[in-house]
Formats: sequence, structure tokens, C-alpha cells
Amino acid sequence: MKKFRLELKWAIRFVLASLAWMILEKTVGLHDVHIAKHPIYTNLFAIVAIVIYVLALLDKRKTDFNGKMSWKQGFNSGIVISIIVAVFSPLTQYITSTIITPEYFNNVIAYVVETGKMSQEAAEGYFSLGSYIIQGFFGALTMGIVTSAIVAFFVKKQ
Repeated sequence: MKKFRLELKWAIRFVLASLAWMILEKTVGLHDVHIAKHPIYTNLFAIVAIVIYVLALLDKRKTDFNGKMSWKQGFNSGIVISIIVAVFSPLTQYITSTIITPEYFNNVIAYVVETGKMSQEAAEGYFSLGSYIIQGFFGALTMGIVTSAIVAFFVKKQ
């Protein structure tokens, strides 16, 4: 486990940043009064995610590889971070959905049904804790791996 200590540190920072982002979204009304704008502004978290991966891989390069790191080494480190984030994602989603913003699912279901974007049944199936846990897990893996590949390319140093 000592081998992945740095990745665990950055994965925990990512999880905490995710929870802080959810608190920010809730605070500015993206989970209720401004829910129509939520799909746009929630994607801004990608900037935060990329910054965290850049900082993590720069830290890895400096700390574990004496300032030199291949793309493969960076990519592998990013994959480990992504796996840890994905493992924590059900807990992160549970905290978000039950503590930070327990009314979000009801609000978003009402919004998409009122605007005719989804039927009640489809909305209830899609906007639920179980669905979001699955989406969060696979989203963390997919986006984490893609981000790792790109960031590793830019932070590699021979």
C-alpha cells in the first residue's frame, strides 16, 4: 500500500473537492431555483478535476521519479487515482444525496417532467441514488482514465 500512498492522497483530495463542489452547487441554487442551469455549470468541475490530476502527476514525478517520468508511469499513476476515486464514488454520492442535497432528485425529476424532457417514470429511474452511484462509478473510471492519458502526456519528462 505504501507504493500507492501518493495516489491515495490525491484521490482523497479529489473526493473532498467533489463534495465541496456539490456544496457550492447547492449553495448557489443549482439544485433547486437554478436547476435549469445545472447541466451547464456542473461541467465546470472538469477544470477542477484536471487541475487535481495535473498536480497529482507533477507530485508523482517529483516525489517518486526524481523529476523524470514517462507517459506510461504517469498514466499508470492516474489510473490508480481513478480507481480509488471510483471506489469512493458510491460513498461520495451517498453523502451528496442524503446530507448535502437530499431534495435534488425530487427537484430534478419535477423539472424534467414539467419541461417535457422525460416522463415521470423515466425520470424517476434515471434520477435516483442507485442510478447515480452506477453513473458515478463508471464516470469516475472513464473520465479519470481519459484525463490521466492526456495529463500524463503533458507532464512527462525524460
